[in-house]
This record gives sequence, structure tokens and C-alpha cells, in this order.
Amino acid sequence: MNTTNDSAFRCGLVALVGRPNVGKSTLLNRILGQKISITSSKPQTTRHRILGIKTTAQAQVVYVDTPGLHRGGKRALNRALNRAASDAIADVDLAVLVVEAGHWTDEDDLVLQRLGQAGLPVLLAVNKIDRLTDRAQLLPELQALAARFDFAEVLPLSATRGENLDRLEQCVTARLPEGPPYFPEEQITDRSERFLAAELIREKLFRRLGQELPYGLTVQIEQFKDDDGLLRIHGLVWVERDSQKAIVIGKGGAMLKQIGREARLDMERLFGAKVFLQLWVKVKSGWADDERALRSLGIDE
Repeated sequence: MNTTNDSAFRCGLVALVGRPNVGKSTLLNRILGQKISITSSKPQTTRHRILGIKTTAQAQVVYVDTPGLHRGGKRALNRALNRAASDAIADVDLAVLVVEAGHWTDEDDLVLQRLGQAGLPVLLAVNKIDRLTDRAQLLPELQALAARFDFAEVLPLSATRGENLDRLEQCVTARLPEGPPYFPEEQITDRSERFLAAELIREKLFRRLGQELPYGLTVQIEQFKDDDGLLRIHGLVWVERDSQKAIVIGKGGAMLKQIGREARLDMERLFGAKVFLQLWVKVKSGWADDERALRSLGIDE
């Protein structure tokens, strides 16, 4: 496929924005057909701006998955997440505002306000329609949402089931400028394998642990080495208190072993290689309130 010789080829940056836990990362993974952005049922799972690149014969769409914009949260970590989401909006050609069907909140208003200030064309993706108990309520809701803003398009969809995603991609592509691709056609993200490995570990921590603990931890990869086709990966889980360390490790190390096994299997699927994964847990008190610590851990990017 020679994309660069097609004068009608389109290429651009598209931000996936919204409040936490509306399904932005699930949507990106579904569009790409590959998992590059981690997901969980807990808000603020996404902490980084991640590019997901989809190249077809007609276009290269560079999706920007962002942390959820949210109110409150006085910690340095919360400020960093909001800053990353806001900065991403400034650099794109188009925004897709992802909201949850049947659940418009004050934080959705906040995101819409930021988009209005940016002056971008905005597509509204009304996600999770598969969870509606009464589909008859969908049309009135779409009409009410359309009245809130001059959206370029209002589209109901289900990222989990892939419902109406083809239409979303068509609408996105049609609004991108003509131009050559930014990335090689085989590239699907700007992030390294080391970064993706850390994110997969963090995903399993978020899914396995309680409601509060995940926000007091992060993950660093200390070693990522290809040893004749075997990837040797050493991951370090940082927590804020000794009591949290005990929870992550679990009785007899059972929790950490389970998290490691699940992360390793995902890594093997993503990287297409056998993985030997070792995990350690250490305490770094107050890291989520420390701007310098966030930068050293790669979060304030």
C-alpha cells in the first residue's frame, strides 16, 4: 500500500476526550484492533497521553487517548492528569467527546466547556448504548445532547461490542485535512514496549486491588531485555505506605504472583514472544503529591 502518492490521502490528530471512565481507552483499542491503552472499571486508569495510529488506504488517523478530565482532586497527580488532557486538545485537528449514554454529569459539562474554548470541531460519541435498559430513550437523549453544542456529528455506539464504530471512523476521516502520513503504516503507537509493559502491570493492579489503593501506586520497568527471543522484564511497583505494600504482595505473595501471571500473558500476546516477568514492591512515600516524583516516574508527560 503506497499511501504517500495518493493526493486525496488524509492525515490528522484526533483527541479522544471525556471525563474518567466513559470508555475512551476501550474505544481506542477497539478501533486499532489491538490493546495499547489499559482499561479498568476505576476512574483515572489512563495517566498518560497515548497515540494510537490507524493507517488505511485512504487515511492515517492518529488518535490521542487522554486521561479523563475531572473536578476536585488536589493531589499533584490529579493536576498532572488534567494538564495532560488539556494540553492534548490544543494540538489536534478534531476532538471526539466520549460520554456515557444515560449519564451526563457536571464533569461532562467541564469537558465540553474546554472544547468550546479550544474552537475545535467536535464529534460526540455516546458510548455504552449496550447498557441501556430501554433503547426507546436513546433518540430523545441524542436530541437533547445535540442541543447542548454545535457538534459536527452525534453518534451512538458501543466500544465494547464495536457497534457503529465504522460510522465513527468514517466521520473522523472525512474531517481530517489532506496530507501525507506522519508515521510508517505499520506503526500503531508512539509508545515503547517498555512503557506498554509497565501499563499492563498497572492495569492488573487496578483490576485486582480495592477502590482506593490503585491511586497510591505506579509501576516502573527496571529491565527490558531480549534474551534470544525470551523477554526478561523486571517491574517495580511503587506504593505510598508499608500497609499498601503488604496488600499488593498478598498472603504468601499470592496477589503479586497472580498480577504477574496475568500481566505476563498479556505481554506475550502483545509482543508476540515468551516473557519472563519478575515484580518487586517498594515504598515511596507521598509520590502522588510530589511534582518532582511524578516527573521522575514518567507520569507528568
